[in-house]
Amino acid sequence: MTYEETIDYLYAMLPVFHREGAKAFKPGLSNTLAMCEYLGNPHKKFRSIHIAGTNGKGSTSHYMAAILQSAGYKTGLYTSPHLKDYTERFRIDGVSIEKAKVVAFVKEHKLFIEELRPSFFELSVAIAFDFFAKENVDIAVIEVGLGGRLDSTNIIMPELSMITNIGFDHMDVLGNTLPKIATEKAGIIKHNIPVVISESHLETKSVFIQKSQQEKAPIFFAEDAFRVVENDKKFSDNLSLTVDVYKHDKKIFDGLRSQLIGIYQLKNLTGVFQAVSILKEIGFVISDSALAKGIEEVVALTRLKGRWQVLYNKPLTICDTGHNEHGLQIALNQIDKLFDSGYLNGKKHFILGFVKDKNVKEILQLFPKDASFYFCEANSPRSMPAENLIKIAESIGITGYSILSVNDSLKKVREIASENDFIYVGGSTFVVAELNEL
Repeated sequence: MTYEETIDYLYAMLPVFHREGAKAFKPGLSNTLAMCEYLGNPHKKFRSIHIAGTNGKGSTSHYMAAILQSAGYKTGLYTSPHLKDYTERFRIDGVSIEKAKVVAFVKEHKLFIEELRPSFFELSVAIAFDFFAKENVDIAVIEVGLGGRLDSTNIIMPELSMITNIGFDHMDVLGNTLPKIATEKAGIIKHNIPVVISESHLETKSVFIQKSQQEKAPIFFAEDAFRVVENDKKFSDNLSLTVDVYKHDKKIFDGLRSQLIGIYQLKNLTGVFQAVSILKEIGFVISDSALAKGIEEVVALTRLKGRWQVLYNKPLTICDTGHNEHGLQIALNQIDKLFDSGYLNGKKHFILGFVKDKNVKEILQLFPKDASFYFCEANSPRSMPAENLIKIAESIGITGYSILSVNDSLKKVREIASENDFIYVGGSTFVVAELNEL
């Protein structure tokens, strides 16, 4: 099979969460364990860092990988879902797996795959672990797919676990309260393995403390030791994130610039600094210059796309893969900042598409009513039809237009927007993925 035929074969045969939603989720680790045992337990052949969270786990994973890479470690990075191509999920030092290796893996193990019939994600995890083991990475950063406790990635025994944030997402699978969701995320906490909590909440803190005590796992609430604050005086283009970093109220970095922007990175970076501190204590050699380089060049080093990414400057056009209430509220706060600072003073245009399992009515209520809205739908069976979005929007007083293709929507908005307007593209990872500009 060609690469394209191989991917089509996997999509056709295996349950795919990012296409089908919760019905494709296979809770439990038995399939992953069986697959990895068949492959010779590759997950036991490299060191790892395990990262869970409702929001921020993707950015944190890329920060950690970039820092370790800058420190001279051969670094694997497994993330999901992909934006443009399946190979993006598996990277070593920022370079995606070769398509030929995906084809070879499926060809070699086709009979076992058809016998076991794992989910698409379970198979992807096995490919990642096999790839990292064969390439002899020094360490791999492994991002949880969904939840934590029953996620396929949870068979690893990492050097460090990280939980970035707890919010309402995938409630049909993880539970409908923050403590229930936190319990699922806390499932990655393992015996004697330190865990970093990047952002703590009163509702969830006790969940993590109790689980860490059960596992005798040292727990670190990052904000107890580190504070990351924006330094908006050092640079003033409003499209950079520049921070000062304090450890126990002593400034350790002044005017550190992050290639990942958005004020939500302050919480992610707090966890990153705590994590790096622990890694250094257990023997990793990470200089301040490597730490700074990883943060300052995170996008270039890891080839990250779609996180508060600038597509055009005039008019300023941003795409972002935030897709739940918490993630979108953070993005909207960042947009407010651009206007409150006087950097922009034009009209706001939102090009939005969502998947069917989101509470779109509540999400749309977060958006400013005086903006222009264009509703589209991605080429995915999970996409909510644009006409449905229009009806939901109208029910809460938002008037919008329906242009099915995100690229057609963007072309139309760029034709009518002035140079000082603002255009946002998002709502769904799948919408962002279809942008021609990425």
